[in-house]
Parts: sequence; structure tokens; C-alpha cells
Amino acid sequence: MPGAGWPVAAASVAALVVLGVSAALAGGPAPTTGGSLKTATIRGVTVLTNARGSTLYWFAPDTATTSNCTGSCAAYWPPVTGTPAAGPSVTGKLGTITRPGGTTQATYDGHPLYTYVGDARPGEANGNNLNLNGGLWHEVTTTR
Repeated sequence: MPGAGWPVAAASVAALVVLGVSAALAGGPAPTTGGSLKTATIRGVTVLTNARGSTLYWFAPDTATTSNCTGSCAAYWPPVTGTPAAGPSVTGKLGTITRPGGTTQATYDGHPLYTYVGDARPGEANGNNLNLNGGLWHEVTTTR
């Protein structure tokens, strides 16, 4: 029967609108917590990761005391919140800053830390050297 797919298409569009509004009201993906940080080798480079093995990034426009990634930026680059703990292979200075809104964000050697929603599993660094949300993003490199 021609046109029978129209109600299904309309329902699908309505469901997507509701999902989009719900995500916007929820503020996007939840930030990741500092927890125990560790290192991993990705494409021959030793990088800092969170406890789940997700690559951590720093944002060039940030300063040692200020995150410049808020709003929609933080939806794509969730800040690592809370106080970080160093795993056995982590060298460098861990610390925290206060984000706009009052949450605590983990830092490494003076760089506020983020994950990237484009990394689906441990061992990926799809956010490295991207120029998005007003500046360059870099994986956090370390020495073992």
C-alpha cells in the first residue's frame, strides 16, 4: 500500500527529536572521573589514559588554571573530573583546577585533561591533532 511508511517515518522523526532534546537537557555525556591514571603505547607513543584505557587529551587554548572547553565543546571532549591518582607508570605532576560551574577537573603537568567521544575503545587516539572547538587537541604524551 503506497504511503504506508509515512506513519513510521513520522514516528521515527518524533523519537529522534525527543532523544535530542533529552540529551541537550541532560548536558551531554557525563564527564569521566579522574581515578587511577595509567599509560599505554598507541602507534609507538606512550600516552596517558584513564583507568578504562581511554586516551587523555589536552586543549591548546587552556591554561594551567582555566579550562576553555565548555558547553558543546565539553559534550565532545568530556572533562576528566575529580582528583586523579597516579598508576605505577605515571610520572609527571597531577593536580586539579576548578571548572566554570564549580566542578573539579584533573590536570597533568599543568594541562586540564579530557577524553574524546570519538574514541570508542581503549587504544584509540582519534582526537589527536584535531583542530576543533576553537583550538588544537593533543594526546597527553608521557615518558615511562
